[in-house]
Amino acid sequence: MALIGRHSSREPSSKGPTEMAKDTNGSQTPRDGVISIIGPGMKVDGDCTADGTLRVEGYIKGTVRAGKAVVVSKDGVVEGDILTQDAIIGGKVTGTVSAESRLELQATCQINGEIRARRIKLDEGGQINGNVRTGDTDRMSAGPHVRPAGGTTAATSATTAPGASSGPAAEASPGM
Repeated sequence: MALIGRHSSREPSSKGPTEMAKDTNGSQTPRDGVISIIGPGMKVDGDCTADGTLRVEGYIKGTVRAGKAVVVSKDGVVEGDILTQDAIIGGKVTGTVSAESRLELQATCQINGEIRARRIKLDEGGQINGNVRTGDTDRMSAGPHVRPAGGTTAATSATTAPGASSGPAAEASPGM
């Protein structure tokens, strides 16, 4: 038995494409939990900016900026600078990595360039070829010979060796 005067839930929407677009493109505020992904096989030639987290599983040639975090997977490649709050690097980066809070360098990472971060964790097997600056990120722009308070400055070309400690007690020294 059919009911007259009621709309069935199976009826298609009477809204046109522009009315539907207005519903979905309203004034949305960015959410911190949003993750943007540059997927495997994807190549980006240009700068990438995200309010939340940006995960790189493909290739980016350009500057990468993220308000919350940047994650470069073991197969990810970035040829350019990375600027973010927190970063986890498992792939290849050629350029400056600047993390205002924390930087984790996984065993599969290969970094050629400058690293600036308040705190760094380097897993055994990770490779760095360049300058490493830790400590207060506000003072990091003072120049190459200024040692940040409570941190270290080192020109390095290092791979962590098996059995070597990369925890908080291990610090880079200028003669490394």
